[in-house]
Amino acid sequence: MQDRLELPLFIEREREGTYFTLPFTMPPDVESMTLRYSYDRHLKSERAVDRGTFTARREANIIDLGLVSPAGVQVGASGSDKQEIFISETAATPGYRPCLLEPGRWQIIVGAYKVAPEGVNVTYEITFTFKKMRLLKGDLHTHTVASDGVYTAAELGRRALLHGLDFLAITDHNQMVSRDSLPRIEGLTLIPGIEWTHYRGHANFLGVDQPYDGPFFANTFEEVRERFRSARQRGALIMINHPFEEGCEFQFDLNELPFDCLNIWNGPMRLQNFRAVALWQEMLEEGKKVPICGGSDFHRDMPFLYPGAPTTCVYARSASVEDILEAIKQGHAYIIYAPDGPSLEMTAGEAILGDTVPWPEVKEMEITLDGLQAGDTVQVITARESKTILEAPASGRYRAVYTVPSIIFRKFIYPPGRHQLTSSYF
Repeated sequence: MQDRLELPLFIEREREGTYFTLPFTMPPDVESMTLRYSYDRHLKSERAVDRGTFTARREANIIDLGLVSPAGVQVGASGSDKQEIFISETAATPGYRPCLLEPGRWQIIVGAYKVAPEGVNVTYEITFTFKKMRLLKGDLHTHTVASDGVYTAAELGRRALLHGLDFLAITDHNQMVSRDSLPRIEGLTLIPGIEWTHYRGHANFLGVDQPYDGPFFANTFEEVRERFRSARQRGALIMINHPFEEGCEFQFDLNELPFDCLNIWNGPMRLQNFRAVALWQEMLEEGKKVPICGGSDFHRDMPFLYPGAPTTCVYARSASVEDILEAIKQGHAYIIYAPDGPSLEMTAGEAILGDTVPWPEVKEMEITLDGLQAGDTVQVITARESKTILEAPASGRYRAVYTVPSIIFRKFIYPPGRHQLTSSYF
């Protein structure tokens, strides 16, 4: 696929003082684009002077720049101040806004502010960077001063970045937050969210500014279900939080509510999380394909509690909010105790972690674990058995081919030592 476009344009003097557009086609699967343009802004003339020459520079051309999306929305404008701009879903040059680089007909705004009598040649060069699968680490459950946390979103984001995270969800209790109101922190994707908090259970609605209309409270199950239905219709990822957390267990019937993933690891590993893992296992054995995730539920600094404890690791096509959440919905995620925990790759042919493959046509799975410590134990658990396939004799990397004995399959590490890691399933 073409990753670079060059668009030459000649502007006649007669067009001075007008605006017009230059169309181009955005290909599919673009993660970011860089637009550069160049022209002779100054005309030069030389003349001889005593003991040398003098070159005069006279401003003859001024061409302004802007950009319009396929929906006709102005993405940005920079006058003649910038000769290069950058846009992606998570970052953009000042004067332009991060946005989805939707495939289709985009338009460069050409402002012919000043044009020399002979006209001017302008060259536009567009470079596309395409999406590709990469591993991102983040936390899907945190709180700020907007509810009962102690840090602002900006302070929390900077702490997350220092801890080695790539994304962070802001999920204050019953407080909606818009994407545009979140701070821009280079290298970190901030995900808008809300922890819908009810006396009978908590759930995160992630990725949309307003998952439902009206206030949060609900006194009947039908009102509860309406909040969930609205969030689903508006495209939010719905995450069932800490289903067995003492004092805020999830008491609603999961069969009666739409949801996308189950939070099986909340804060430090303890009994409530093991009960959530057991619930997930029961769902798998019933034939339900349920993605999983983790979150620190961070409010303030405490022993063993910080942004990314635990960390949800996601194989996503870009660092955009949409691609991260879509990867979680697909089950392309695993959970580790902290950002520096072990890395995991699981493949079966072209399928990756969380994909579905035909069985028994595809039986073999390749596993790669890096960053293991001495004493770590790797187990495979199916509906039929729990089997240890490695006890790490030292720190290192493990690669293996495993023959899947059952359609319903998941794998997790529960070592006696430092590391704990849980993955999705095939």
